[in-house]
Amino acid sequence: MKIAKLLTTAVAGALFALPAFAVDLKIGLQDDADVLDPAQSRTFVGRIVYTAMCDKLVDVSPDLKIVPQLATEWSWSADGKELTMKLRQGVKFHDETPFNAEAVVATIERNITLPESRRKSELTSVAKVEATSEYEVKFTLKAPDVTLLAQLSDRAGMIVSPKAAKELGAKFGDHPVCAGPFKFVERVQQDRIVLEKFQDYWNKDKIFIDKLTYLPIPDTTVRLANLRSGDLDMIERLAATDAEAVKADSSLVYADAVGTGYMALYTNIGNGARADNPFGKDKRLRQAFSLAIDRDAVNQIVYEGTAVSGNQPFPPSSPWFDKDIPVPARDLDKAKALIKEAGFDRVPIELQIPNNPVAMQMMQMMQIIQSMVGEAGFDVSLKSTEFATLLSEQTAGNYQLSRSDWSGRVDPDGNIHQFITCKGGINDTKYCNAEVDKLLNEARASTDEAVRKQKYDAAAVILNDDLPIIYLGHQSWIWALHKNITGFVPSPDGMIRLVGVKKAG
Repeated sequence: MKIAKLLTTAVAGALFALPAFAVDLKIGLQDDADVLDPAQSRTFVGRIVYTAMCDKLVDVSPDLKIVPQLATEWSWSADGKELTMKLRQGVKFHDETPFNAEAVVATIERNITLPESRRKSELTSVAKVEATSEYEVKFTLKAPDVTLLAQLSDRAGMIVSPKAAKELGAKFGDHPVCAGPFKFVERVQQDRIVLEKFQDYWNKDKIFIDKLTYLPIPDTTVRLANLRSGDLDMIERLAATDAEAVKADSSLVYADAVGTGYMALYTNIGNGARADNPFGKDKRLRQAFSLAIDRDAVNQIVYEGTAVSGNQPFPPSSPWFDKDIPVPARDLDKAKALIKEAGFDRVPIELQIPNNPVAMQMMQMMQIIQSMVGEAGFDVSLKSTEFATLLSEQTAGNYQLSRSDWSGRVDPDGNIHQFITCKGGINDTKYCNAEVDKLLNEARASTDEAVRKQKYDAAAVILNDDLPIIYLGHQSWIWALHKNITGFVPSPDGMIRLVGVKKAG
């Protein structure tokens, strides 16, 4: 009898020790993440996992503003070559070691020096980083680079435990230790990544999930079926073709946000012998081509209305979009007049597009555009090729017109500078305009957002006339979740932030 009473007491005590209502959240991902080390990883879904596990120096708000996270405030020197950040106090890593300036220095130096690091190119402007006090760091730059803040809002700015980083080295991804709201529990490749709430998280009062499981399910139909059956609570990258069905399902919630990237056509302006053609040489033909496209109709047909039309490297919802240059409506008469003015009746064009299965919507979109511009006077032949080959041909200049999209960056510089400037790293069009270079270089060097906006607007006027890149629109990130999930805020960067997210019983 005494033994039975003791057992009963022990069981009751064990139950009392567990959370009264443990909340589990299961999220379906389109892919599996690669190595779970912010220094080494390169996948999009890896960034989704890090958003729950690894806090950064700064974060990005839904309106694409840089906001505090592990850094509470920051300032630039007058010459733009020093960035000083004050750090949040009372923060711990998941191994209970303290977060401070030395930890920031250790992480940044690791990102720059670790042989396996993929963050080196993102931190090339950093000459040195030093702890100026226990909770203050200073970045000294080789040249002014305001885009560094945006880099620090992503993997380059995710601060990891120096103790764990030193012990694990390149194998840090086997057991990552960060300072985010959830800590690592286990990972089974191609099956699941499991995290649990970190009880000493600095903002723990706004975390209402106890256990978090990410499950990679590449098939969009299967992913949605798992959500409907209750095996998942949320899925990312819902197929546009399923958007209306989710909206009509009373048990589900639909959420979307226009992404920071773009869909575009690249014109060979000066990249080798194939640039020597009327379309590459005469901007009037490019203007005519753009005016012959009904962007709204294309996006409605192909993307079920989930994409938005665009004519700039930034979507109309972006604070960097120049509202004085609105997305053009289709004007077939003006397009025909421009072609005639350029001296042509019909203009032959070869347009290369990728042929991978994921690009089926892209193929459909280009077939519709092929028909639209054909009415104006363009005879477009579609050349289908593997995506890797397409990029290689673009780089080599072996193309006339090419469809290649960009995933987008938070800082506007990442959407335009490297594509348009004369010596841009991925300027496959080989467009070169000294005035545009001057404006974009000044924009990336200024710490004044108003000055930067003026520079980008001025560049947009020139680029909208020259049209080396013909922008078509911007896809949305789409999520679906059960109606018992509340507090989720969709973000243009495609991340899933769980601060404030709740799951009802």
